Amino acid sequence: MSEGRWRRVAGAGWRSIAVWAVSTVTMLVLAGILPDFQLQSASGDSATRIAVTAALGAGAFGILSALVWPLLVRALLLVPALVLGLAVFALNGGLLLLALDLIPDGRGEAAPETAVVVAAVMSAVASATGGALAVRDDDAYRRRLYRLADRRRRRHGPGAGPSTPGTVFLQLDGVGHDVLRDAVNQDLMPTVGAWIGAGTHRLTPWRTDWSSQTGASQLGILHGSNHDVPAFRWYEKDTREIQVSNRPSSAAELQRRAIERTGDGGLLTLDGASRGNLFSGGAGQVALVLSVAARRGKENRSRAGYFAYFSDPANAVRTALSFVAETGREIGQSTRARLARQRPRVGRGGLYPFIRAFATVVERDVVVAAVIGDMLAGRSSVYADLVAYDEVAHHSGPGSRDAEKVLARLDRSLALIAKVAEHAPRPYRIVVLSDHGQSPGETFRARYGLGLQDLVRAGCGLPVPRRAGRTHSGAEARAAVRAALRRPVEEGREKHRPSSRRSEPIVLASGNLGLVSFPDVPHRMSKEEIDARHPALLTTLANHPGIGFLLVRSEEHGAVVLGARGAEIPLAALDDEPGPLADFGPHAADAVRRTDSFPHTADIMVNSWYDPAEGEVLAFEEQIGSHGGLGGAQGHPFLLAPEVFSPPVAEGTELVGAEQVHRVLRRWLREGYGPQVPLVPPLDESRREPSADASFTAATVIPQDESA
Repeated sequence: MSEGRWRRVAGAGWRSIAVWAVSTVTMLVLAGILPDFQLQSASGDSATRIAVTAALGAGAFGILSALVWPLLVRALLLVPALVLGLAVFALNGGLLLLALDLIPDGRGEAAPETAVVVAAVMSAVASATGGALAVRDDDAYRRRLYRLADRRRRRHGPGAGPSTPGTVFLQLDGVGHDVLRDAVNQDLMPTVGAWIGAGTHRLTPWRTDWSSQTGASQLGILHGSNHDVPAFRWYEKDTREIQVSNRPSSAAELQRRAIERTGDGGLLTLDGASRGNLFSGGAGQVALVLSVAARRGKENRSRAGYFAYFSDPANAVRTALSFVAETGREIGQSTRARLARQRPRVGRGGLYPFIRAFATVVERDVVVAAVIGDMLAGRSSVYADLVAYDEVAHHSGPGSRDAEKVLARLDRSLALIAKVAEHAPRPYRIVVLSDHGQSPGETFRARYGLGLQDLVRAGCGLPVPRRAGRTHSGAEARAAVRAALRRPVEEGREKHRPSSRRSEPIVLASGNLGLVSFPDVPHRMSKEEIDARHPALLTTLANHPGIGFLLVRSEEHGAVVLGARGAEIPLAALDDEPGPLADFGPHAADAVRRTDSFPHTADIMVNSWYDPAEGEVLAFEEQIGSHGGLGGAQGHPFLLAPEVFSPPVAEGTELVGAEQVHRVLRRWLREGYGPQVPLVPPLDESRREPSADASFTAATVIPQDESA
C-alpha cells in the first residue's frame, strides 16, 4: 500500500476514533440530563463503568447507523416525504434502543420518546464532528473542489476553457535557496522534491538587491522597478514622511512611482489576479492586496477574499480548527524553548501566537482558495504570496523545527494546487519562487545590551534611555492582520518636522540594515557635515564590533564605505579594494553602488556585522531570523519553474535583482500566450481601482456538497 493510501487510511481511522469519543461524551451528558435515560444498573456503578457503558453504546449506535441506516433509507424511498420525515426520528430512536440492548449486563435503557431525542442529538453531534474533521483533510477538501470543477464543466461544456496555458506564480515568502534545497533533501517537501527529481522543474538561485526584503523584491518582480526603495522603511526628507513597505498608503505610493517610472501597469495586466501581495502587479482581480487596502469606498475589495472564503461554513470550520491548533502549537513550542533556555531567542508572547496562526493558517487558506478559484475560472496569470514561513522564521529561526514544519505544510498546499490544476478548464504551469531568504543570528541588542538607536544617540552625545524601547517589526503578517481588520498598519503617515534640537536623528531598522537621517537638513548630509556636527558619531559606529560597514557621501571622494580602524574606501575603488565589504561577497559593491544612487538613501546607511563561516548577522529588530541587508542567506532566494520555459539566464551567468526576475517572468508569460499588451497609463491610471472581484466569490467559495 502506498504512503498516500496509508495516510488516508490513518486519517479516516483517527476521525472515526474522534467521532466515537465525542459521541461517548454526548451520551454521558444526555444520561446526566434526561431522567428516562440510564447508563448504569439499578444498584449504581462506578464512573469508569459508566464511561465504558457509554463508549459501548456510542460505538454500537455508530456501527448500526453506518450499516443499517442506508438500507432503511433505500427501503423507504417510496414513502411520502412528510411521512419519511417523521419516520426518520422514530427509526433513529429504534436504532439507539437496539444499540442499548447490545450493551452487556443490560446497563443501558431509555424510554422510547427519550430514545428519539437522544438519537437525534447524537446523530447531529457525530455528523458535525465528522464533517469538521473531514474539512481539515486536504483529500476531502480537494474532492469537493473536483465536484465544483465538474459542475462548472457540465455548465459550460467541454473545451470551454482557453487552449493556451495559464501561469501560477506562488511566492514562498522568506524561503532561501539553500533552505529549499535542505528541505527537499530531508524529504520535508516531497512535492517540490518530486518536481526537481523528475526533471519537470528547474531550480535557479537569484540574488536580491541590498534591500533584501519583500517590499523591494516584490515591487521589482511585479512592476519591473524597485528604484528608490533603499530599505523596508526609510525617511524621505522632501515629504518629511517615513515610508513603510507594508503600510497600505506607502504600498500604494510605491506602486504609483513604479508605474510612473516604467510606463507599464505590471506583470499581471492581461487577465491577471493578485492574491495576498503588497502590490497589485496591474491585475484586474485583486484580493488581500495592501496597495489597494489604503483606498476607501465600496469599490475597494482588498478584503473581499476573507469574506468570500468564510461565507462558506465548511471553509470556516476547516480554518478555525487549524487556527486553534496552530495557536496551541506556538504556545507549546515557545514554552519549550523558554524552559530549555534556547539561544538565540526573542519574546513570543502577547498577541504573537494569534498573529502566527493568522499567517500560517488563515492567510494561507484564504490565498490558496483564491488561487484555486482563479484556476477554475481559467485566468491567464496569478501571483500569490504565502507568508507563513517568513513569520515563523523571524521568531523561531530559519532552520528551526518550527520553521521546518511550516515548510512541510506549505508543500501540501503546493500539492493541492497542483492536483486542482488537473481539473482546471485550461492547462497551468506552476512557478514557485521566493522574494528573499533569511539569515540567522541573535539580535544586536541581545549581544551588546543596546540598540542601534541607542548607539547613534551615544555617538551624537545625546542621552540614552535606560529602558530599552521596542523596535517595529518588518514582518508582513502583521500588516495583513491589520488590513484584514481595517486597522492601519502604523497609525497614519508619520510626519517628522525638524526638532528644536537640530542634532536629533531618526534611526530606522530593516532587519540587519539601519538608516540614520537628520530631518533638519533638507539634503543628504555629507561625511564632512556629519563630522562637523557630531565628531564622534561615524567613528563610534564604524568601530563597533556589531557593525560591518557604513555608507556615507563624501564631498571629496563621493560615496565612501567606512569600516573599523579608519577604513575609508570610495565606491569606485571597491572592486579593487573591497575593504569592509570583503566578507559580504564579490557582488556587494554593485548592490551598495545601486542603493547610493537612490534619491532617498539615508544620510548614514548601516549594515550589521556578518560572519561568513556561520552565515550569521545581527538584526537591529527583535528577530533571530532576519532579512533586509547584506550578509548570508537573506540575499539568496530561488526560482523554481517548469523546464518547458526557456532558461531564466544563459548558462554560466547569474540572475541578479528583482527587476531582472520581472523580465524573466514576462518572457515566460509571452511564451505561454503571446506578448502582453503594455499598459501605458495616464497620470491618474496608477490610481485606478481594480475591478470588484465578483468572480472571486463564485470561484473560491466552496459550496456544501448538494448531494451530501
